[in-house]
Amino acid sequence: MPPTETVRRLARAALPLLACAVISACSMMPANYTNMLDDDERPSPFAKYFVLDDPVHRQEIVLRAFDLLGVDYRWGGNDPASGMDCSGMVRYLVERTSGRQLPHHAASIAKVTRPIKRHELAPGDLVFFNTLGRRHSHMGIYIGDNRFIHAPTTGQKVRIERLNTRYYAKRLDGLHTFAQKTEEPGQ
Repeated sequence: MPPTETVRRLARAALPLLACAVISACSMMPANYTNMLDDDERPSPFAKYFVLDDPVHRQEIVLRAFDLLGVDYRWGGNDPASGMDCSGMVRYLVERTSGRQLPHHAASIAKVTRPIKRHELAPGDLVFFNTLGRRHSHMGIYIGDNRFIHAPTTGQKVRIERLNTRYYAKRLDGLHTFAQKTEEPGQ
């Protein structure tokens, strides 16, 4: 067999393997969250999101969140008397305000709430961060003026932070809302 025919056969045999290697490598590429929030996380047209029907509930969540300032952080906690973590704080506020329950993990709450774009962010919405090397591993409640309330970590207390601080700006990886989707003009 001439050398060019051998090369062609090897190329034909190797091409599917090369394609599989490229496809699998692309699926393992780490996501860059730094500049997301306008296009990367889109709501599903088929999802049924957790919605607070009364728009006043989001305002009440913000007001009640201020009452939690200074509460001790406790991993897995969702009670101001004994301490709370970030998702326990959100779960506590939503239940006290609306009587409805959310799951107790930030990533689980992200799955059931509707993603929004940065220009849609309003007080009472949720901000999510990648603080542990995985998406939506931390969260807080947006209170307006580029600030949010959260339960940071062990040894700290519920407090207010700015979204544009170096630490949180680099780790911001999701914005979600409890609000019902409204029709945009032209739809």
